Amino acid sequence: MRVWNREGVAAPIVTPRLRLLPLGAEHADALFPLLRQPRIYDWISMRRPESAEALARRWGELRQEGAGEREEYFFGWAAQRAADGAWLGALDADVRADGVAVNVGYWFGPEYWGQGYASEAVLALAGHLSGQGVHEQRATVTLGNEASMRVLERAGFVRGRVLPDNDTVGGCLVDDIEFVRLDLR
Repeated sequence: MRVWNREGVAAPIVTPRLRLLPLGAEHADALFPLLRQPRIYDWISMRRPESAEALARRWGELRQEGAGEREEYFFGWAAQRAADGAWLGALDADVRADGVAVNVGYWFGPEYWGQGYASEAVLALAGHLSGQGVHEQRATVTLGNEASMRVLERAGFVRGRVLPDNDTVGGCLVDDIEFVRLDLR
């Protein structure tokens, strides 16, 4: 089994325009307004949080779940614009004990779409995971979400198989496309 650095994975990530900070309850108040925007849910199955307090509880629980020995670990980062401190969205990765990230995900508020923030953040996250010994990264994108497909391709992910009825978006089963990034050393 490959060795990967769990503590290193959980560290902040800095890019020229962004700070990706370990996601926790303290980010709920800032990110909750973005998650209230219906357009975010056009392509993702994440449930809309009921309140900032509920979101804080959930993110606090997820951070605690990352502790201890287990088969899979959740890591999350809140994306903040360095220039003015604006909160833009979040990224996450579920990493198995064998060093495979089985679910790399991200979302950004619609007002930040089309400005390269997601591409910059996902590229930085993929490089960060690789640098910490995560040798394979997988992500799924709802069929038709071309913008997210381009983000992953810019970060070195390769389009793979179609996964029929893999997710539910807006109450409907949808097909996903799996993307994979291999970092073999």
